[in-house]
Amino acid sequence: MKPIADRVRELRDAIRHHEERYYIHNDPEISDEAFDRLLHELERLEAEHPELVTQDSPTQRVAGRPVEGFATVEHAQPMLSLDNVYNDEELRAFDERVRKGAGAGEAPVAYVAELKIDGLSIALTYEDGHLVRGATRGDGARGEDVTANVRTIRAIPLALRNGPAGRVEMRGEVYLPRASFDRINREMEDAGEPLFANPRNTAAGTMRNLDPALVAKRGLSAFMYQVVERGGRLQPAEDGPPEGGRHMTHAEMLTAMREWSLPVEPHWRRCADISAVAAFCDEWAEKRRTLEFETDGVVIKVDDLALRERLGATAKFPRWATAFKFPAQQATTVLRAIAVNVGRTGAVTPYAVLEPVFLAGSTISMATLHNADDVARKDLREGDRVLIEKGGDVIPKVVKFIPPHAEDSRPWQMPSRCPECESELRRDEEEVVWRCENSSCPARIRRSMEHFASRTAMNVEGLGASLVDQLIEQGLVHDYADLYALKADQLEQLVVAPRDPKSDRAVPRKLGKVGRNVIEQLERSKSNDLSRLVYALGIRHVGEKVAATLARHFRTMDGLMAASVEALQTAPEIGPVVAASVRAFADEPRNRRLIDRLRDAGVNMASQAPEPTDLPGPLAGKTFVLTGTLTSMTREQATEAIERLGAKVSGSVSKKTSYVVYGAEAGSKLEKARTLGVETLDEEKFLALIMRT
Repeated sequence: MKPIADRVRELRDAIRHHEERYYIHNDPEISDEAFDRLLHELERLEAEHPELVTQDSPTQRVAGRPVEGFATVEHAQPMLSLDNVYNDEELRAFDERVRKGAGAGEAPVAYVAELKIDGLSIALTYEDGHLVRGATRGDGARGEDVTANVRTIRAIPLALRNGPAGRVEMRGEVYLPRASFDRINREMEDAGEPLFANPRNTAAGTMRNLDPALVAKRGLSAFMYQVVERGGRLQPAEDGPPEGGRHMTHAEMLTAMREWSLPVEPHWRRCADISAVAAFCDEWAEKRRTLEFETDGVVIKVDDLALRERLGATAKFPRWATAFKFPAQQATTVLRAIAVNVGRTGAVTPYAVLEPVFLAGSTISMATLHNADDVARKDLREGDRVLIEKGGDVIPKVVKFIPPHAEDSRPWQMPSRCPECESELRRDEEEVVWRCENSSCPARIRRSMEHFASRTAMNVEGLGASLVDQLIEQGLVHDYADLYALKADQLEQLVVAPRDPKSDRAVPRKLGKVGRNVIEQLERSKSNDLSRLVYALGIRHVGEKVAATLARHFRTMDGLMAASVEALQTAPEIGPVVAASVRAFADEPRNRRLIDRLRDAGVNMASQAPEPTDLPGPLAGKTFVLTGTLTSMTREQATEAIERLGAKVSGSVSKKTSYVVYGAEAGSKLEKARTLGVETLDEEKFLALIMRT
């Protein structure tokens, strides 16, 4: 009789094979009933022999209970966004930039064109072929650990077939197939609950659900499109290039990923030149309607990986890739009303309330109107018939009204007072945006509270959107100062559930120990430097650097709040716009009361930075550029050290750059510095320089 361990191994291999045939190749070889019999047999054998259970077993996809929250994790390399092009002219301009950067002259550059999946970005980490982590894109450098949810997606293998050794990060997109979306909405309709707007939002909300069992029911899928090396050598694909096992083209990498059993969108094409890319885009502009998933464009990538490294990236986008967005789709409907929304900084923005209309896969009932001047320029009035479109198939906007106006219609007027707090709205002469200056305005609190707690502001980990929503809804906080009056037992017993049922339907849960951790984080934040508090307050035009300058110059919050517009402009690099904005904030009585309450709560109101001096620093006149990751300090700490010595930090390398400081995984800036003959410093030399200076 065959040993139990061998039978378990056979079952796992068979189940994974059939999952791949069904979820990746859409070509099942056995019936659902036969598949379920295999899975049930494996479940029975593992229950009888728990010592044989492994983490990559198909039975381990769904966790037993909801998680308490998502941890923040760091990506192997930043997950950059893509720049967009919208027509053939812009597409060819991208090609010209690539060829110029490559020094190719008129010679064509080969690309790979891939359908742009309308879902959410995901980063999967495999260690020696086994899935160990799944993370959302987050801010590009760090994302949320959603491993438990990723394991429920059957298209994603828990173990690779002949995959790369070591630790490797795979990039891709999680999406909700149209069939799954339709099924979910039918179930919602039967239950008398609100329907989801579109597959993309549903997929994004599902991935942030705290209950993996519910995620598994949704039927998410995924496509992977990139490999990021870190701590391991990539193995070559069958018949692939022999040079050190490294794949030299993106096309070869996609082929290898599929051979490792990763899901790869099958319609990608290697294009010999930009004309072939343009033909691919034209082909799929209409064919995309036949796909089982939503796509809003084509991603175009340079095929040669070595050339990609030479081209490098800007702070936001890789220079070797772009996204061709399909033309926006349009529809006509009725503009029922024009309402206004108050944002984090107090910007009061009009938006259109529409008679619902189906457009590009979703029902549209609201659209952006940008600002009051835009409404006036388009002469939009309530009751008008209007033309709307989805820019990039994502954001609905009103293009124009369709004449004539209704006989009793009147031009729309911007309200003079905030619709939430009745504060008078203000508008700078040189701007188009009206603003509410009251930082305690209820409509501003929700978004501004998240900013206040963010990593670069007061850095209160755990105080995310869902918790902020519940604190506000239950009347526990009305402004920043209220956060410091919260008690640990209050938060431990607080029941939190996602606010928007259309994006997430997690089961309400008590915060438990997460609540106590938030209280500890709030207590720790009281000792932050004044610069963090100034930035956290959300004063318009005051970013991190300006906040640090103001805190260092005026030394105390009282000194800053008492400064006149003229006095504010005596601080380095503070101009009339910033000065007027700070003065407007200080002149609002409710803002002054807020600061007094923060002081009473024990929040630090003084700068801890060295006092500024009129004497030039020892590195005055020098310009530094930072690239890569330093092990002894963060990028912010390195910048602070450089500026403290009188030098400036720039984001780009030129002949005027004095030094380029590089750490691990340094990018194209290091290569450019060497090309220009700019002096480079590794971390050891950089530390020696700032310590002896």
